Amino acid sequence: MTNVRKRLFYLTLGMGAALGAITAIAQAPKPKRINRAIELLEKGQPIYYTGSHDGTSGSFEQGVKDAQTYADYISYDMEHAPFDVKGLADYMRGLAKGGPTKSGHRTPTVIVNIPVTGADEAAVRANAWMFQQVLATGVHGVLLCHADTPGAIRAFVESVRFPTHKQGVDKGINEGRRGVHGSANAAKIWGISVDEYQDKADAWPLNPNGELLLGLKLEDKYALANAEENVKVPGVAFAEWGPGDMALSLGVRGGGGRGPMAPAMVAARAKIFAACKANKIFFLNSMNAGNVVEMIKEGVMVGPASAEAAEIGRKFTKRAMPW
Repeated sequence: MTNVRKRLFYLTLGMGAALGAITAIAQAPKPKRINRAIELLEKGQPIYYTGSHDGTSGSFEQGVKDAQTYADYISYDMEHAPFDVKGLADYMRGLAKGGPTKSGHRTPTVIVNIPVTGADEAAVRANAWMFQQVLATGVHGVLLCHADTPGAIRAFVESVRFPTHKQGVDKGINEGRRGVHGSANAAKIWGISVDEYQDKADAWPLNPNGELLLGLKLEDKYALANAEENVKVPGVAFAEWGPGDMALSLGVRGGGGRGPMAPAMVAARAKIFAACKANKIFFLNSMNAGNVVEMIKEGVMVGPASAEAAEIGRKFTKRAMPW
């Protein structure tokens, strides 16, 4: 091969590689939101999560690994696992390092179970610092456990909102109580400026441009009694009925396990599901490969699911977003 032909060969090869790279970039998914879970729910798509209650803390290395999870969001447990904010912060940095996801999002959505009991307003106010510290790590949502009363839930919503956001204020909630410090770190995880973070870090769908998902665990007889009023509080996006703790509260042996549910458990689930539907709150329920389609048909929009169950559900709803 002459020198001229060699130069032409390598020039053509280089142009082909460059064209391939440009094509790949052009075809790469372009997320419309930071929070993948919200983006899917807006399109009417159910979301599937993974997570555990095994007591392990997060790490940077685990975050890097989990960045490519099959799930739409990661449920990060700090209710029964240690309240380790540093471990969570390291985990979030790992997710950012290991991203983006196949859908093009910087990280998977992360929603944290906080060890604050929503027994009443005073309990939530006294422990609101936990919400603030967790949000400063750059997570995308939080759950209030044992959300028993409307007062506790109002305090919860107010504690995670910046006072600059006014949607819903004086219409069931007061202005937000979240402080400014912590925004800089969270903004780095989200890959945006501090000003952008403070604009976007708000409860969706109360704020249509918000990127935080707030959830409730209506998981005992006290929350059950107030179910209809609890889910009316502005700012809440989804709720679950927590069959394990609900069974304990109702005195039902093995009520949170496999097999037919006791009548009291069936009634509890039905009441909470109906309250969610009436107030346009997404309902969370466990799913598996054998019942995921049935759950979707029933109206369940959020749930823990294996990779197999999620795959079945996504194909049933003709999911377009890559996973």
